Amino acid sequence: MTSLGTASAAPGEKSVGRLPVGEARDGSEVSLPVCVVNGADDGKTLYMQAVSDGDELNGLGVVHRVVPRLDPSELAGTVLVVGIVNWYGYQVAEHRNPVDDTKLNRAYPGDESGTASERIAAATFDAATRADLVLDLHQGSTSRMINETRVRCGHRHRLHRDCLELAKVFGCGHILDQKGPDGQLARAAPDDGVPTIDPELGGAVGWDETSIRTGVRGVMNVLTYYGFLEGDVEPTPQVRATGFEQYGSPSGGLAVLKKELGEEVARGDTLFEVTDVFGEPKAEVTADSEGVFWRSRRLPQVATGEYVCSVGTDVDEY
Repeated sequence: MTSLGTASAAPGEKSVGRLPVGEARDGSEVSLPVCVVNGADDGKTLYMQAVSDGDELNGLGVVHRVVPRLDPSELAGTVLVVGIVNWYGYQVAEHRNPVDDTKLNRAYPGDESGTASERIAAATFDAATRADLVLDLHQGSTSRMINETRVRCGHRHRLHRDCLELAKVFGCGHILDQKGPDGQLARAAPDDGVPTIDPELGGAVGWDETSIRTGVRGVMNVLTYYGFLEGDVEPTPQVRATGFEQYGSPSGGLAVLKKELGEEVARGDTLFEVTDVFGEPKAEVTADSEGVFWRSRRLPQVATGEYVCSVGTDVDEY
């Protein structure tokens, strides 16, 4: 019997339930939707979670489609799923947890006696570190971004090669291989011995169909490659960036992008222009390094210094 919160499944069974993480301001219980898929045969354990940032819904779209496809009678091993991590942010469609104004994916490994976010992080970290592999499904918030997978443990980490292999198997097409900030699940879980990646499934307001399909394919790749499901998966080469440059606007106005997501960038290429409201040019911003046009803001209006776009740098093929 395998349990996660109130979900409990014997071999060959699937169960859904809730994982208690505290109480809301009215004293009602706050609990996260969870699922256990316990395979009929022995095998590894995969932990998967979504919506640790409350407005990032593409990961939830992946969970929504993957879980119904998992037949325990055909599965070797166990899949543990938390469908919505940032319960508070999800309710109001906000990126951060509004109760403690925290970006939840900076709270790991958490504290079971701490803030609301730290308690959620502690409960989900406990589930994650029961697994052999972890997928922390994200997206580029509501900005525009390529589909990519992030390896956040750092190049010198003892599990770096394992995390990089997991990212290649997931197969978004692009990998950002750069040590992440403290408090990320993809930083904390490898320290506990569990290879973990952070697929960033595009960027959207609501659901993006293309990115969700990419995520579903990635999860199924992982399940097949690591022996949860029968079949063969041959990982394909990925475009890997180990650097990341962000560009802000030198003046206020309207930012007009000159590159498409995923397009190659040469040093000196124009990334965007800034015009006034009547289309008259005010500024031009060029790339400092060669790389890949990785991410950009969704809205054209910008203030002086406001973020406009990012370029993945130090690019190779892995």
